[in-house]
Amino acid sequence: MSDPFDDFSSPRLVAEGREGDNAAPLSVGELSMKLKRMVEGEFGHVRLRGEISGYKRAASGHAYLCLKDADAVIDAVMWRGPAALVPFSPQDGIEVVATGKLTTYPGRSKYQIVIERMELAGEGALMALFEKLKAQLAGEGLFDPARKKPLPFAPQTIGVVTSPTGAVIRDILHRLEDRFPTHVLVWPVKVQGQGAAEEVAAAVRGFDAMPADGPVRRPDLVIVARGGGSIEDLWAFNEEVVVRAVAACSIPVISAVGHETDTSLCDYAADMRAPTPTAAAEMAVPVRAELANAVATMGLRAERCARRYHERGGERLQALVRVLPRRDALLGPQRQKADDMGARLDRALERRVTVARGVLDRAAGALRPAVLERKLDTLRHRLEGAGKLLDAVNPDNLLQRGYVRVGAKASGKVIASAADARAAGAVTLHFRDGTVDARVERGGGKPYAPSKPEQPDLF
Repeated sequence: MSDPFDDFSSPRLVAEGREGDNAAPLSVGELSMKLKRMVEGEFGHVRLRGEISGYKRAASGHAYLCLKDADAVIDAVMWRGPAALVPFSPQDGIEVVATGKLTTYPGRSKYQIVIERMELAGEGALMALFEKLKAQLAGEGLFDPARKKPLPFAPQTIGVVTSPTGAVIRDILHRLEDRFPTHVLVWPVKVQGQGAAEEVAAAVRGFDAMPADGPVRRPDLVIVARGGGSIEDLWAFNEEVVVRAVAACSIPVISAVGHETDTSLCDYAADMRAPTPTAAAEMAVPVRAELANAVATMGLRAERCARRYHERGGERLQALVRVLPRRDALLGPQRQKADDMGARLDRALERRVTVARGVLDRAAGALRPAVLERKLDTLRHRLEGAGKLLDAVNPDNLLQRGYVRVGAKASGKVIASAADARAAGAVTLHFRDGTVDARVERGGGKPYAPSKPEQPDLF
């Protein structure tokens, strides 16, 4: 029997069947499916340990990555459901243990593992992830001390993000009640396990989003708290979503995660780290009794200072009194000056009265009866002369001798010319025994001139 492969050195233009070859040629797809079934049948369930490389999350939610070690690299895919259940944020360089099934991807002739569960490869890998994320967030300035906000001295409302059923919230409430009773708002969250990081971050953001004038008072301080545990138990507070929410919160935040020796990335991002939840309550509020004692002490000190100031003022006053001159020495010159001025005033009054008496005597001499009668006679003669002069110039006296006074009837003004009479039209004639109204005829005429008296015959 001849070997069908003996004539490979002489290929033909058209494929033909050969002697002894009873198998039809396979298609590429058929071969890929055979390989896929073989690989999946042989490696139905595997666990691989390797370092993550090229991790990326598609918009569909599926995750694509590579697992590698010093000798080889294998592609890996994680569908959306399992990817959402990974309890940490996968990053390049982190060593993990992936559980899944091996398969092939015919479209690229590659074999790959479909990861169903991913875990960190021990605490060393977990700490490596911790340090890697810490360096990344520190490089962004999220842990910068300049970003830290001061805590309020005596907050009226405190928001607490923790489990509502654990001992942590009871310890915080008891310590607040002992030190300084304060209104507390509890936002219940899971503090470990799947979804814990998202709940803690949502609670911090929720407190920060509360309006200042809303129906529920916005907290003045937020405490993020959890009891002690292993690094796996506390890992939710190392998640990037929690760290960013705490760093972005505008309300001052105290991080109290785990015991004193436990450190989380939430501690670095918070404004203050407390070694325990109880210590967080002590940092949050002062001791009311100490404040009352301090106020009372300051009151006593203020009272003593006021009393001391008063006493020293009295002492200074007494010292000044001792060095001041006596009252008689101070007032003696003023008293003497007042006596001198009083004496001068008496003399001035007497002199004034004497002068006034002389003036009065001279005036009284001018008021003797004989002088007054002469004065009255002189004034009487002057008055009689003035009366006669008035009678002489009184125009109505001429009426007694036959004259008439003519006045305008409308205005009563005296008419002294013919033109004024014609202009008035109506006149009133005043006689010695009464008046007569007359009407003026408009016409010419010559002024009146008395005729010359006849000359008597002379003998």
